[in-house]
Amino acid sequence: MTNRICRLFDIKYPIIQGGMIWCSGWKLASAVSNAGGLGLIGAGSMHPEMFREHVQKAKTATKQPFGVNIPMLYPDTEDLMKIVVEEGVKIVFTSAGNPKTWTSFLKSKGITVVHVVSNSKFAIKAEEAGVDAIVIEGFEAGGHNGREETTTMVAVPQVRKVTTLPLIAAGGIGTGRGMLAAMALGADGIQMGTRFAASIEASAHNAFKTAIVDAKEGDTMLTLKQLVPVRLIKNPFFNKVQEAELSGISTVELQALLGKGRAKKGMFEGDNVEGELEAGQISSLIDEIKPVSHIIEDIVLEYKVAREQISHVKFNIG
Repeated sequence: MTNRICRLFDIKYPIIQGGMIWCSGWKLASAVSNAGGLGLIGAGSMHPEMFREHVQKAKTATKQPFGVNIPMLYPDTEDLMKIVVEEGVKIVFTSAGNPKTWTSFLKSKGITVVHVVSNSKFAIKAEEAGVDAIVIEGFEAGGHNGREETTTMVAVPQVRKVTTLPLIAAGGIGTGRGMLAAMALGADGIQMGTRFAASIEASAHNAFKTAIVDAKEGDTMLTLKQLVPVRLIKNPFFNKVQEAELSGISTVELQALLGKGRAKKGMFEGDNVEGELEAGQISSLIDEIKPVSHIIEDIVLEYKVAREQISHVKFNIG
């Protein structure tokens, strides 16, 4: 399955683990890397010294390449970047900010840089900034999302038209058939968040993992559009937010309702009533919490079977 994403990261399979807050600690990242994909430590929910600890533990737990995801909207970004250099991290995924801010610095240190975008306009800016690859994340994805609400099936070929860089598809992908579809649309690899959040090794609370497994069609929805759009599993907190937005609540009032630590409360502490449960639409296709190694084995096998099946399909058009 070797392609340019595999060569770029020196991995066996073009499968990248999303750098999710409260889910993507060193155990998950090292497990994904040991199983042939690329694991990412999610720095978004970590203070600098905790981040350093997770990087150091990952270096002990795997001899395979792994990376980190750093959302650039947090005040500790500069400290996190210093730790990346000091600890010898070789792969950095940046998100939620201007790729020009840190790409040149990271590249000067010999670090491979990937930037996450939600549309072709930002993909062009990422390429101009000098990144090595791009993640295009569609509307189906869990967590923070693009305001355009463009689906992965539309976003991937749109971005493929404007860049020749290695392209990683994200959003609504959690199966081998999904990976094959993404490749057919022009992607070179896939990134999965929700599927790996519902794994044994994810640092999320088991109650959140169970909520993913229990989710059915339509049980996730994009909300908080007045602030930063985020896809959540529907629960009592989600219902409060929806009712408030429909009532015409102000941004200030909505921020007060949101408060602080909602994502931690839901995803890490297991409060499925008052916490944010950030998960993607793919939740409805996830029916079991599995070890990472089994997840990757299943996806690779299904990808190969689906590709073989399609190769025998005869089209009679015209």
